[in-house]
This record gives sequence, C-alpha cells and structure tokens, in this order.
Amino acid sequence: MYNIRGNKQTQGTGHRPPGEDSPLSEEPQREEQPSPPDLSAPGKDPADSLKPTPKSSLTANLIQKAKRQSNTFPLFTEGLTRNRTAQEKVLALEQQVLMLTKELKAQKELVKILHKALEAAQQEKRVSSAYLAAAEDKDRLELVRHKVRQIAELGRRVEALEQERESLVQAASLREQEVQELRQHVQLLMDKNEAKQQVICKLSEKVTQDFMHPPCQPPAPPDAADSDLLSQQEKMEHLKDDMEAYQTQNRFLNSEIHQVTKIWRKVAEKEKALLMKCAYLQAKNCQVESKYLAGLRRLQEAMGVEAGECSELLRQLIQEALQWEASEASADSVVLSPISEYDEYGFLTVPNYEVEDLRLLAKIQVLEVHSHHLLAHEAVEQPLRERWAALGELAPSPEIKQLLRAGVPREHRPRVWKWLVRLRVQHLQGPGRYQELLSRGQACKHPAARQIELDLNRTFPSNKHFTYPASSFPDRLHRVLLAFSWQNPAIGYCQGLNRLAAIALLVLDEEESAFWCLVAIVETIMPADYYSKTLLASQVDQRVLQDLLSEKLPKLMAHLGQRRVDLSFITFNWLLVVFADSLISNILLQVWDAFLYEGTKVVFRYALAIFKYNEEEILKLQDGLEIYQYLRFFTKTICDSRKLMNIAFNDMNPFPKKQLRQLRMAHRERLEAELHELEQLKAKYLETRAAQGPAVPEGCTSEDEGEAEP
Repeated sequence: MYNIRGNKQTQGTGHRPPGEDSPLSEEPQREEQPSPPDLSAPGKDPADSLKPTPKSSLTANLIQKAKRQSNTFPLFTEGLTRNRTAQEKVLALEQQVLMLTKELKAQKELVKILHKALEAAQQEKRVSSAYLAAAEDKDRLELVRHKVRQIAELGRRVEALEQERESLVQAASLREQEVQELRQHVQLLMDKNEAKQQVICKLSEKVTQDFMHPPCQPPAPPDAADSDLLSQQEKMEHLKDDMEAYQTQNRFLNSEIHQVTKIWRKVAEKEKALLMKCAYLQAKNCQVESKYLAGLRRLQEAMGVEAGECSELLRQLIQEALQWEASEASADSVVLSPISEYDEYGFLTVPNYEVEDLRLLAKIQVLEVHSHHLLAHEAVEQPLRERWAALGELAPSPEIKQLLRAGVPREHRPRVWKWLVRLRVQHLQGPGRYQELLSRGQACKHPAARQIELDLNRTFPSNKHFTYPASSFPDRLHRVLLAFSWQNPAIGYCQGLNRLAAIALLVLDEEESAFWCLVAIVETIMPADYYSKTLLASQVDQRVLQDLLSEKLPKLMAHLGQRRVDLSFITFNWLLVVFADSLISNILLQVWDAFLYEGTKVVFRYALAIFKYNEEEILKLQDGLEIYQYLRFFTKTICDSRKLMNIAFNDMNPFPKKQLRQLRMAHRERLEAELHELEQLKAKYLETRAAQGPAVPEGCTSEDEGEAEP
C-alpha cells in the first residue's frame, strides 16, 4: 500500500500547482506528529486526556486512522493503471532494443559471410589464372587434381556441418519445448498473481468501506483483535505450563540416567573384578593341573616297572590327563581362554611326541604358559598393547628398543617386522627384484632345487600350515627359498634356511616380505660364512658361547666339564636357526622381535638365559647320559617368558658388543689356523699315499687282477 501511494505521489507532483501540497505528501507528516489533546472540550481535564484509554477505544482509533487514509483509496485504481501503462511502454522499448541488437548481429554475420565469399572468389580467380597460365598439360592436371581434393575436403566439411546442424536443430527443438513449458509455467504464475491482486484490491476496498462506514451498533464485546490478543496470551500461558512440566520431567529423567550410570559403572567394575578373579582361578587351576602331571611323572619314575597294578593305574591316569582339554570342561564352569589344539601361528600346543614322557612335559609346559599368560594379562600385556597402539611412525629409539625386548603384540608384529627388515635391506631392495629372481628360477633349474624340495617336508611337522595337504604355505616357502638361492649364489641353500624363511612367512604372510626377511638375516645380521659350506662363522660362535658360559655361569660349566658334556651338540642348532626348533612360538617370536633390531647379541643373551633358567635342574643331574637326555628337551620346560627376558637383558649384564667382536676375531683366527693345519696334514697324507702306490697284501689279488682272469 505504501508503494502505491508513493507512485501516486510521484505522478501527482507534475499536475498540481507549486503552492498546493498533495494530500498524500501530508499523510506521513500527520502520522509522524500526534495531535495534541483537545483542551477546549468541556468537561475534560488535560490530565485525564493523558490517561490510558480503555479497550473499547481501540476501534475508535482505527476508524480515525482509516479516515485519515480515506483520501488515498479513491485514487488506487487510477495509480495502478498509470503504473501498468508506464511498465508496458518500458517493456516495449526493451523489446525493440533487443530486436535492433539482433538485427545488428545478423548484419554483422552477413558482412562476414560476404567477406568470406569475396575471399573465395578471389582465390578462385587466382586458381583460374594459374590454370590458364600453365605451360604444360601436366601442370594443369595437377591443378585440377588439387581442386578435386579441395572439393572432396569441402564435401566432408559440409557433411560434418550438416550433422552438426541436425544435432543443433534437435537441441533447439528440445530447448523450444523447455521454453514453451517455462512460458506456460510463467503464464500460470502470472494468472495466479493477477487473481491475488484482484483479491487484494477487493479486500482493500472492503476494509476502506468498513472504516468509512462503520456499523452503528451498541457497544459490543471486545473486537477480533482483542480476542486474538487474549487467545495468544492464553496459549502462551499454556505453553509456559507445558514447558515447566517438561523441565520437571527432564530433571527427573536426568536423575534417573545418573542413577543408571552409577549402577552400570558398579556392575562394570564388578564384572572386571570377577573376570580377573576367574582368570586368576583358571591360572591357579592350570598350575595345579601341571603340578598334578609333574607328580604323576615323578611317581612313574620312582616306581619304575616293578609294581604291575599300580603302574597300570598310573599309566591310565597319565593318559586321561593328556587327553583332557580345557574346552571339555563342564557347562557350569567359566572358561575365559581355553587351551586350543593349535596356537595363533598354527603350532600344536601339545606336540605328538612318540615318547610319552615328552608329551607329558609338553602338556605341563602348556598349562604353565597359559597360567602365566592369564596372570600377566591385565598387569603386563594390556599396558604393553596400549603403548604399541599409541606409537605413530616407527623410528629407531631407546623406547622402541625396550618395547621390542618386551615383545610385539600379534596385531602389530607384521607391521613392525616389515619396518625392521626395511631398515636392514633398503640398500639391497629394488623394484621387481623378487619377481625377477622367480623368473630366473623358472627359466633355469638351480643346483640346490633338489635339496630344497627334500627339506620342505621336514619343515615344522608340528605346524598345521606346513602339514595340511590343501595349505599353500609349502609352495610359497619353496618359491622364497628358490629366489634366495638365486639372490645369493655363494650360499645357494643351507639346511636351516627353510625354518628361518618359514617363521618369516608365518608372521608376515607375504612371499616377498618373507624373502627380504631371510635376506636381512643371512646377509646383514649374521656374520659372513655363517651358512656357507664350511659353516666357519657358526663354529666360531660355538666357541664364543663356551667362553661366555664360562664367564657368566662358571658353576654350571664346571659341573658339565667334570661330566665331559659338550654343549655344542645342543647349542649349534640354536644359533643356526635362531631357536626356531627349540622354543614355543610366543617365546620364540619375542626373541625374534629383539633379534631383528639388535642383531646376534640377542641370540647369545637368550642362550645364556636358557641355561640360567634351568641351572638348578641341571646341577641336580650327576650322570652325563642323563644330562644329555635332559638337554634334548629342557627348553620345553621354559614357561615364563617375562622371567626369561629379565634374565637375558638384566642378569646377563654387562654384555658389550666390543667383547663379542673381540671373542669372534680371536676364535676365528684360531679356527682358521686349525683348518689350515688340517689341510696341510691332508695334503701331506695324499702325497704319501700317491708316492707309495696301491698296496696289496701278499696272497691277495686286486680287483683289476681278478677281473682280468677268465
């Protein structure tokens, strides 16, 4: 309404005299300046006029306001008509400008086309002049051929342009349809707008008539505005009541949630305490069962084969104990971590030894290991897992060294081993190197291929991954060993490499990663000639280990020396395959975690720790044969990996690398001198035999003479 009055005011200023003001221009001033109170009215006090008016005066104020605006509404239709006429003129002028612009563009396009036609005509003229000026028919023929080629090219361009024109026509038709739809939509909106404007005009006229001619009725109850105000106030009161009710309900629910949270926390704490108690009881149960089995074994050794019935009963009890598994417990018992048949890397928890005594010891060891695992889970293993999970990018540091010594959790071990191997062999690795070695093995058979195939079936017979017919591990191990034989021709293959590669394959689960792990161990961690044909460095390390045992465990070495026990029969394989056949998988892989980072010093530390762990038991044995029998399986009695680690890295200190290096150099010189002396003796013996000739005792004939006789 304000815009309409504004337009009317603008148009009216041009038709009125200068001294005459428009009623529309006076209206805002009247609205802005309130009229002073009527002091001349009889019976009214000025103070009374300033008092708030009652509700019944609201209608009177609205009527007076409508009267002040009554002069504008008779001109509403005229102003709207004039406004429409001006808009139509502006639209017509804009359309005319658009038409002229389009016509100008068309003229420019026509000029361009004429220019092109002129250029083509001039080109044609030049070609014709050249054709007429040609001296020979050959030149004219070449000009004709060139023209034919131009015509063919122009024909192809015309076809392409025709296709483009058709596509543009189709696109234009689609756009035309869209434009038609939009026009229809715009027309519909305009019709709706027209109808709304008519409704607004009718309502405005009706309101004006109502204000100009109010109905003469006696005082009525509060009008519609007052009733709406009252209804709004009532609704607000109801909403306030609802809001207070919701707030009270929310406070009640919050208190309930708080109580439930406190109860849930108490239940969680109780559950955790019960789980810890169950783990402790299960660990104690494993300990009791292992002691029971150890008692049966000692009783069997004490009784021997004298008592027939008692011996049979004892044998039956041992068989039942060996066959019992934690998973076969009753349904009422709580089994948190049952002892499964295979561990997480596929090794049998209780190997099928032919000797019953060894199976009994293996069973005792499994129970003891399980007991230590349950007792150390919350106190040691869980914080260790959290520390490994918090590590970001791996980098050499004292913290990494301590964590690797404590052992890497299974879920982080593949990533950590790949990083450790990459530190060792990044100068040897090359893109596609492993595949290149495999291709070389397929093209030409390596001399060591036969020995590799024979050793595959002897690799970890107690591991399901290498014994199941459907397993892919033997084939993958075969490819890894063949690739290494081509990678290092000086070694080719040595017995023991199959177990090193198998451990790497079980942990890393990738052929190429296992191959580079084997390369890292043989070529960067172990000394040179460790896996050569002479095993020179391996023999040196056996002598180094003897010296270290004499230094760290003198009492034990004196005891073994008195019984003439040679430890190299036991320890040679330890160092050659890094305990792969000696320790159970969880202790073995903990040794490898530190070995891949620190090197061979870790192997010597753990070799000393194993003897220290069992020193008291060995000292009890007085016969050399008994000691040898015990040393065959005494690594199977190691159950506490934490205790073994503390012995290796704490009790065996100090253990400087310089000392290890000096011992190796000294023993290598002695061993090389001994081998050189043996070679000289062998050569001297062969020269003597060659000088003497073949000696045949009297009365005997040689094989050659026997064959010469008929």
